[in-house]
Amino acid sequence: MTFDSPLLLLTLLVVPAAVGLYVLLDRRRMRYAVRFTNLDVLGGVARRRSWRRYPAAALFLLAIAALCTALARPHVNRLVTQERATVILVIDVSGSMQAQDVRPSRLAAAESAVEAFIRLAPKQLRIGLIAFAGEPQVLAPPTTDHALVTQSLGDLGFFPGFGGTAIGDALAAAVQLGQQAVGGNQNPAGGQTIAYVTGAPAPATTHSPVSILFMSDGSQTHGELSPLQGAQKAKSAGIPVYTIALGTPNGTLRRGFGPFAQAIPVPPDPDTLRAIARTTGGRFFAARSSAALHSAYTSLGSSLGRTPGHSEITYLFVVAAAALLLLAGLLSALWAPRLP
Repeated sequence: MTFDSPLLLLTLLVVPAAVGLYVLLDRRRMRYAVRFTNLDVLGGVARRRSWRRYPAAALFLLAIAALCTALARPHVNRLVTQERATVILVIDVSGSMQAQDVRPSRLAAAESAVEAFIRLAPKQLRIGLIAFAGEPQVLAPPTTDHALVTQSLGDLGFFPGFGGTAIGDALAAAVQLGQQAVGGNQNPAGGQTIAYVTGAPAPATTHSPVSILFMSDGSQTHGELSPLQGAQKAKSAGIPVYTIALGTPNGTLRRGFGPFAQAIPVPPDPDTLRAIARTTGGRFFAARSSAALHSAYTSLGSSLGRTPGHSEITYLFVVAAAALLLLAGLLSALWAPRLP
């Protein structure tokens, strides 16, 4: 915890000063003799009344301490929403995503995990959604309307999953979409295939508010750019890529019917996705189950779009002081001696 005006914490000295004054006056009062005809009754009354003097006084002093602390304007270090923060979700929807080694299927598990990510994301975070197989396609441009992004997830199942897996092109598309979002350029309409330039990379930036969350279950089989070329574009733009390798090494996809059916191996490619994350300064996650996938998205949903910062909590101390003063007043009213 830090304070805007730490010198004002010296006002807390009023608390021990008040305690010392109270003790001094109490001892001074005990020096005077009191005449009472029945000392046994006096002792019983004193025992019943003595402890009740302290709770209200203690609560009052705590309230004063809270107000003195509030004067110094305390702050705490915690993650706060980054200005113009944007996360581009990139999801592989190629044919192998129908494999059921991750229940109920890889694609269904991905949709559920992304919904959890959106629920945990800060309200001010702009989220965009790209689906890709043989080419990338924008399903939702970056927006703070998280309900719209969640609704767009329903379109993943209707995406044509043929044409291979274009990891490098999908990364380049996500980089361009993120740069458009923070640069104020007009975003492509949802559902429109976007164009991108394969020439020189964009100028490097520092502390980019854009992050890419990239999920795939296979190796590159299509596209103009290789995965590491796409990663270099993200690195040059200062955009970290967080990658998730979905699926198990023994995952298969059944093709054909009856006696002609065959199991086609569709293992993930963790090495490529790990290299993308390492190149761009992101993190890599291996998700071999629906629970592991949810855990990865939940972790990222609680952190992406946020940055370490200071948050003032003066109001908490003021509210606490008010509550303590109210409680002290109630106790005083209940336990104050009354005249017969």
